[in-house]
Amino acid sequence: MDVPLPHLDRPFDYLVPEALDADARPGVRVKVRFAGQLVDGWLLERAESSEHPKLAYLEKVVSPVPVLSPEVARLARAVADRYAGSLADVLRLAVPPRHARAEKAVTTDTPPTDEPAPGGTEPDGIPADGTEPDGSPADGTAPGGVPSEAADAGARPGGRAEVDPRGWRDYPAGPALLRALTDGRPARAVWSALPGEDWADRYADAVAATVAGGRGAVVVVADARDLDRLDAALTAVLGAGRHVRLAAADGPARRYRAFLTARTGGVDVVIGTRAAMFAPVRRLGLVAIWDDGDDLHAEPRAPYPHARDVLLTRAQLGDIAAVVGGYARTAEAQLLVETGWAREVVADRAVVRARTPALAPTGDDPQLARDPGAASARLPSLAWTTARDALRADLPVLVQVPRRGYVPSVACADCRAPARCPHCAGPLALPSAQGTPACRWCGRVAAAYACPECGGRRLRASVTGARRTAEELGRAFPGVPVRTSGREEVLATVPGGAGLVIATPGAEPVAEGGYGAVLLLDSWALLTRADLRAGEEALRRWMAAAALARPGTAGGRVVVVADGALAPVQALLRWDSAWFAARELAERRELGFPPAVRMASVTGAAEAVADLLAGARLPGDAEVLGPVPADEGRERMLVRVPRSRAAAMAEALHAAAGQRSARKAPDPVRLQVDPLTLF
Repeated sequence: MDVPLPHLDRPFDYLVPEALDADARPGVRVKVRFAGQLVDGWLLERAESSEHPKLAYLEKVVSPVPVLSPEVARLARAVADRYAGSLADVLRLAVPPRHARAEKAVTTDTPPTDEPAPGGTEPDGIPADGTEPDGSPADGTAPGGVPSEAADAGARPGGRAEVDPRGWRDYPAGPALLRALTDGRPARAVWSALPGEDWADRYADAVAATVAGGRGAVVVVADARDLDRLDAALTAVLGAGRHVRLAAADGPARRYRAFLTARTGGVDVVIGTRAAMFAPVRRLGLVAIWDDGDDLHAEPRAPYPHARDVLLTRAQLGDIAAVVGGYARTAEAQLLVETGWAREVVADRAVVRARTPALAPTGDDPQLARDPGAASARLPSLAWTTARDALRADLPVLVQVPRRGYVPSVACADCRAPARCPHCAGPLALPSAQGTPACRWCGRVAAAYACPECGGRRLRASVTGARRTAEELGRAFPGVPVRTSGREEVLATVPGGAGLVIATPGAEPVAEGGYGAVLLLDSWALLTRADLRAGEEALRRWMAAAALARPGTAGGRVVVVADGALAPVQALLRWDSAWFAARELAERRELGFPPAVRMASVTGAAEAVADLLAGARLPGDAEVLGPVPADEGRERMLVRVPRSRAAAMAEALHAAAGQRSARKAPDPVRLQVDPLTLF
C-alpha cells in the first residue's frame, strides 16, 4: 500500500472480486480499503489462498496497465532495505504518477512480458560489501567481467553486428569492454575519461554494443544539458525512435509516455536523469552512469537513494554489465576497483600526456618567486598572461568561478565580520555594483545596515560571483566579448574565435575546437568547505572544466589558482584522479568514513532521536557518534558499522522507526544511510 508508515511496510492480502479478475494482474495500480479509508496500492502477485481467514475485497483497479515489473519490484525492495526505507517510498520514485491521456496514447493491448535477464540470478539480498561472492568470474574474464585481451581472443558468436571500437582504442581495455557487452557478459568497468573525450559518443558506442547483443540499456546522467548531449549521440548511432529519455523536468505527460514506451517494450534503451535509475527495460544488459560524483545523482526524497548505488544494485541482482564513468573518480568507484567488483578502464600514460592541456598552478615556489602577489591575488599574473595569449591567438578562454551572482557574500569593511540579515540572520549579498544589500534567505533589503560588532556601515566583498568576475574581466580585456553561463543562463556551445566565458561549475559550455585557456579561480572556496568530500568535489569540478581545453600540443593551457603542493591540485596537474581516489579511500578507511564503512544519520528532535536509537537493536560493533547540532533546532546522531554489518544496521533502524510509527510517536525522525553530507 502507498502508505509511508514504516510499521506497514509489508504486503497485505486482499480478495479479488470476479469482476476485476481480468484486470487484476501483477504490477497494476489498485485501490483498497484500509483502516476505513480508501488508499492506493500495487498488486504484487496473485495467489490461490491466504493464511489469513478473513480478507477484504479489492475495491478498484485504477488502470489495467501493469506498470510495475517484477524486476523493478525486486529492485525497489532491495533499495528500501539498503537505505532503511519503506517500499512505498521507493515505488513513488520508481514509477511516475499516472497520466491518463499519455496512457491512452501508448499501445497497451498486449500486456508487457516480464522476462528475467538471461543468465541472471535472483539472490535473496545485496552483499553488504558490494562485491561478488568470490571476486573473480568463472568465464575467464578479468576482475569486474571486462575481458583481458588474451581472454577475448576466442571466436565471437555469429549473427551479431560488431560495433566499431575506434573511439575506445585509446583505452587498452576499451575494445574488449565493447565485445563483452555485445556477447552479453556482465562486464563491470570504472572508466576514467581522457581530456577532450566526447563521453556521450563513448556511451553511445557502449549502448550500441549492448543492443547489438540483443539486450537493453539504462544510462543516467546528472542534468538536462548532459541528457541533451547523450540524446543527440544515441540518435546518431542508433537512429531516431530507438530510445526514450526519462527526466522529471520533461513534464508529467512526456515522462509517463516515455516510461510506458519502455515498459511495453517499445524501446530497449532509456536515458535520463536520476528519474531513469528504475526504468523498466526488458532484457536489460547494461546500466551506466556518467559523473557519479555529481550531487544531483542523490535523491532528496526518502529514502534518499543515490543513482550510482541503485544501478549497481541492479547490476548485482540481474547479473548484468555496469559502467561508472567520469573525468574524475570518486572514492566509491575506487572501492569497486579495489574489491575486484569492477575493472578500471584507463588510458596509457603516454596517451594521457598527449591529450592533456598544459597545466600549471599559481601558488608554488617558482611562481611566487616571479610574482610575490600570486598568493593573495585573485587573478595572478600567470593567469592573466595565459588568458591574454589565448585571446591574441583568437582562441576562447573559459574562467570557472565557484559562485554565481554578483557578490553573493559581503562583510564589514572595518572588522571583516560577515554581514548578516538583522531579521533572519541570513547572509547579505549585493545584486549589482549599485545595488542595495539584500538577504539571500528572506529577500529583505538591508539599506541601513550597521555591523553589530563594530557599528561600521561600509561593506566589502568576501566572495565574488560570476557576474562580478565577468564585469572585472571585461574591463581588463576591453573589446573582448564576455559571456556568462550559470543557473540563470546555460550556454550549450561557444562559437570559435576569441572571447571570455565566465561559468559556474557544471555550466561550462563546449567550445568548438576546445578552449585555448581555462582559468580555475577562487579554489579556496572549494577546498576549505567543511565537507568530507571537499577535495574530491574540487578535483571533479576542475577536471570537468580542464577537459574542455585543447591539448597542450595544440596550445591549450589550464591555470589553477591554488598551491601546487595540495593533493587535489597534484592530481589535476598529473591528470590522475585514480591516485587521488585511492588516497581518499585509504584516509577514510583509517578514519572510519564512507565508503570504507557504512554510516547512518539520524536527525530530529533530541528526544525523538534518543527514543529511536534506544529501540534499535543495532549490531554489537556499531558505534553511535554525537549528538551534533543540525538545522532548525534539531540534532543529529551518526551510527557507524563495518560494511559487512550494513544490512543489520539498516534493518535495526527501520524496525525502530516502525515501532515509533506504530505507537504514533509525535516527532518525526529522518533516517539517511551514507548521506553525502555528514557535517
